[in-house]
Amino acid sequence: MSSSRSASADRTTKETDISVTVDVDGGGTTECRTGLPFFDHMLDQLGRHGGMDLTVVASGDLEIDAHHTVEDTGILLGAVLRDALGDKRGVRRFASIRVPLDEAVVEAVLDLSGRPFLHYEIDPPGVKILGDPPFDPQLMEEFWRAFVTSAGITLHLTLVRGRNTHHIIEASVKAAARALRDAVRTEGDVLPSTKGTL
Repeated sequence: MSSSRSASADRTTKETDISVTVDVDGGGTTECRTGLPFFDHMLDQLGRHGGMDLTVVASGDLEIDAHHTVEDTGILLGAVLRDALGDKRGVRRFASIRVPLDEAVVEAVLDLSGRPFLHYEIDPPGVKILGDPPFDPQLMEEFWRAFVTSAGITLHLTLVRGRNTHHIIEASVKAAARALRDAVRTEGDVLPSTKGTL
């Protein structure tokens, strides 16, 4: 198994220009600049609570909508994580956790299965999160769908309870981050699959 589980990549389209670097075994150091302050905050939470060093630099057509920037960041981040994990030999693979943030509680269940699937049962009140520009919380579902598809991860995110949109979204990111941190932890060099591949 490689001693370094890290990778980086760039992705440029007519809508976005994004660079991502991930060190799975880092210390949670992050640098996230997407032009969307709340989204940067969520990416920072993902890196810090996931125990990964994470750099995301993105520019996109925010004058039209934040959708392209958020979704394309998910696409590239998932691909870079998949590359960094390599053949996943020795990983724990499965993880689950419930994470609270004040009145909000979110459950994350995760499998580094190689089979992309997202169950997203997060239904915040729907108001935009204040900032400059404001952030539409519905975009986080697009982020997670793009992320799991590129990374080859099965992820279930379920809201247990909550009222505050910011708390609900942040708890969901922290829950996914902590589950991911547990799932990528190595416990030897055996591939945790009867198929011989993940």
